[in-house]
Amino acid sequence: MFFKNLTLFRFPTSLDFSQLDELLPEAALKPVGSLELSSRGFVPPFGRDEEALSHRVGDSVWLTVGGEDRILPAAVVNDLLAKKLAEIEEKEGRKPGGRTRKRLKEDLVHELLPRAFVKPSRTDALLDLGHGFVAVDTSSKKTGENVVSEIRRALGSFPALPLNAEVAPRSILTGWIAGEPLPDGLSLGDECELKDALDGGAVVKCQRQELQSDEIAKHLEAGKQVSRLALVLDDHVSFVLGEDLAVRKLKFLEGAVDQLENSERDDLRAELDARFALMSGEVKRLFAVLEKALKLSKAD
Repeated sequence: MFFKNLTLFRFPTSLDFSQLDELLPEAALKPVGSLELSSRGFVPPFGRDEEALSHRVGDSVWLTVGGEDRILPAAVVNDLLAKKLAEIEEKEGRKPGGRTRKRLKEDLVHELLPRAFVKPSRTDALLDLGHGFVAVDTSSKKTGENVVSEIRRALGSFPALPLNAEVAPRSILTGWIAGEPLPDGLSLGDECELKDALDGGAVVKCQRQELQSDEIAKHLEAGKQVSRLALVLDDHVSFVLGEDLAVRKLKFLEGAVDQLENSERDDLRAELDARFALMSGEVKRLFAVLEKALKLSKAD
C-alpha cells in the first residue's frame, strides 16, 4: 500500500482529533443512488472486510476516501438526444428550441443513470498529527482538495491549506543542479524538467541523465530554470519534486524495504500495518527535509 505520489497540506498541530473515530462513521461512503452521478465517503483502509475507518500508528493516521461514480459517456447521451431531436423535427416540421433540447437531455440522463455501470475508487491519505500535515496519494491538486474536504465534512472544521514555500521552489531546485549543496540526506536523481523563465517558453525534459553535466549547464546558462527534479533521500526513497510542491513517482528503495523482508508476519493485515508504519516514518523524514529546505510555512 505504499503511496506513489504526495499532495501535501498543512494544518495546525493544535487541532483535536480525539473524536475522529466517533465522527468518521457519519461520513462513511454510501452507495451511489440510482439518480446520482457520484458518492464519496470514508471506507476501511484495510479493505471492505474490515470495520475500522482509520488506522493509527503513533502520530500517523491512515484514512481512505472511497468513491462510486456512475459511468455515463457523453457520446451515448448525445447520440440518443440527436435521434430524439430528429424524430421531433420530422414529426413537427421544426427544430426544437434550446429549452426543449435541455429538457430532453435531462430526461435522458435520468432514464439512463439507473442502468449505468458504477466505478469504484479509493484515495489514501496520511495525517501526521505531530508535524501537522496531510499527504494524499495523488498528484492531482483537485483530488487532494476533495480528500481534505471529506475530512472537513467528518470533523466539522479542518483548516488545512496547500503547502506554501517562503522561497521560490524553482530557484531552490535550480540551485541544487547548479552545484549548491543539497540538504543532508538528499542526492540528485537522473531526471529533471527545465523551463524558460517566461511563461510559454521552451520546456526541456531529461530522463536517465547525469544532471550535473555540461548539457544541463548550457540550459541553465541560457536562462532555463528547473521546474521538476528527481531526488533520493538516504537511499531509502526516490521521488520527483515539482515547483508546485507535489511529490511524484514516489518509490521506496531497498534501503527501506529491506526492513520489511527481515520481519515475519502471519497475515495480510499485519503486512499492511507494517508497510504503513514504514511508509509513514519515511514520509515524515522526507517532509522534515523539505520543510527546512523550502522554508515551508506553518499553519499554526
